Amino acid sequence: MAKEMEVLNALDIAKTQLYHFTAIVIAGMGFFTDAYDLFCISLVTKLLGRLYYYKEGSPDPGSLPSNVSAAVNGVAFCGTLTGQLFFGWLGDKMGRKRVYGLTLMVMVICSIASGLSFGKDAKAVMATICFFRFWLGFGIGGDYPLSATIMSEYANKRTRGAFIAAVFAMQGFGILAGGMVAIIISAAFKAKYPALPYKEDPIGSTSPQADYVWRIIVMFGAIPALLTYYWRMKMPETARYTALVAKNAKQAAADMSKVLQVELEAEQEKIEVKGNDFGLFSKQFLRRHGLHLLGTTTTWFLLDIAFYSQNLFQKDIFTAIGWIPKAKEMSALDEVLRIARAQTLIALCSTVPGYWFTVAFIDRIGRFAIQLMGFFFMTVFMFALAIPYNHWTLKANRIGFVVMYSLTFFFANFGPNATTFVVPAEIFPARLRSTCHGISAASGKAGAMVGAFGFQYAEKAIGVKNTLIILGVVNFLGMVFTFLVPESKGRSLEEMSGEAEEDNGDAIELSQHTGHDIRTAPA
Repeated sequence: MAKEMEVLNALDIAKTQLYHFTAIVIAGMGFFTDAYDLFCISLVTKLLGRLYYYKEGSPDPGSLPSNVSAAVNGVAFCGTLTGQLFFGWLGDKMGRKRVYGLTLMVMVICSIASGLSFGKDAKAVMATICFFRFWLGFGIGGDYPLSATIMSEYANKRTRGAFIAAVFAMQGFGILAGGMVAIIISAAFKAKYPALPYKEDPIGSTSPQADYVWRIIVMFGAIPALLTYYWRMKMPETARYTALVAKNAKQAAADMSKVLQVELEAEQEKIEVKGNDFGLFSKQFLRRHGLHLLGTTTTWFLLDIAFYSQNLFQKDIFTAIGWIPKAKEMSALDEVLRIARAQTLIALCSTVPGYWFTVAFIDRIGRFAIQLMGFFFMTVFMFALAIPYNHWTLKANRIGFVVMYSLTFFFANFGPNATTFVVPAEIFPARLRSTCHGISAASGKAGAMVGAFGFQYAEKAIGVKNTLIILGVVNFLGMVFTFLVPESKGRSLEEMSGEAEEDNGDAIELSQHTGHDIRTAPA
């Protein structure tokens, strides 16, 4: 165990190096694709409605039937949840590296295939989209536990939180890229094929060439992910998996010496460690980590209920404050352009800064404080929107509504949306880390389904005001369950998971030829 801990302690105190930043980009590309896809699908569904569900003589443009819309949006969530559980388990069984390239290739292939269609009629197009979006979600789901675990196991303990949060913050760049691609493509096609608004020319408002627009937007998300495939395959297995799960300290030392400019010696090839090998369904796991897993699953579940239902209100809010005219007053491509512009502005002003505030402060004020603060302000702003809701609907107060609404997004990202991703990658044992992160993430996606679909019906049944009050209560419950999650700031992964206890607190001599003196560190 001493030799294993020598390698791991060297990682914990390693200087921040270029490879750490390279790993952030390589690991973050899955989240870039995830956010890009989620962002552009709302634009795509509106265009698909006009293209494939036009009804002659209707005063309004075609739109997807509610069941088709639910399927197109929801099938990716189902795939993601499945992928999180499956690849989380596989990452612990086969190693992080061996399945890491597979998730990316699934994403690339399915992103491209989503823009194709088997047939020309509405049913064929929707069936194709739903089929490939499920498998796209499956690949994205696998990226959650694997990327988080890989980054946590590569990082030093001083900046580990910022590195994992930075991987997740690549979603912000995915959102912006989705907006910019949609704006550029729709503007280019609009200039080339001008069309009148729907109310003036119902058929001509949707040019036949618009069918290419949604395909190009959807397929473009595959390019950045494809570019990082080579580097994913070149990444060595993480030292923590090799040393603690595969029990090969020599290989772990050799791998880390290649990429992190640390020289380590591990004379023993294989090291047998007895004890501390309890499984996920054992009493020992329940005693040590049961409440931790309950905390990570419930907080992620509650967050995603609020986070994904908030996204539903965007289109209503844009129309309410006059940013976007009614659908019949625009052509198909004009609608894509205007909505993309409005969503990009919201992302630029609140969503993206929230991610990077977390990166900047997570290793200073800690995961617990950021998560608690985030849930607290989300609760406050949600009640502030809900209770005087009629006040906010008046024309003079609409800008105030948008500011409050943007602040809830800001504190979701500078808060639980980032920390629920970071913490499960830090507090569980190496042999169960990927599995437990996958379970926590899958719980979040279950919450996303509740948020995206349950509240869609709640809004119609009980109105926006009561729906917002319920969301406020959900955020408050998230704040309560945060108290089950331990603080991991500045502590090693082995200290958090209890794996360091096997060494009985002995001091281990470790040498690291990176400018540090030879020093001892407690295992």
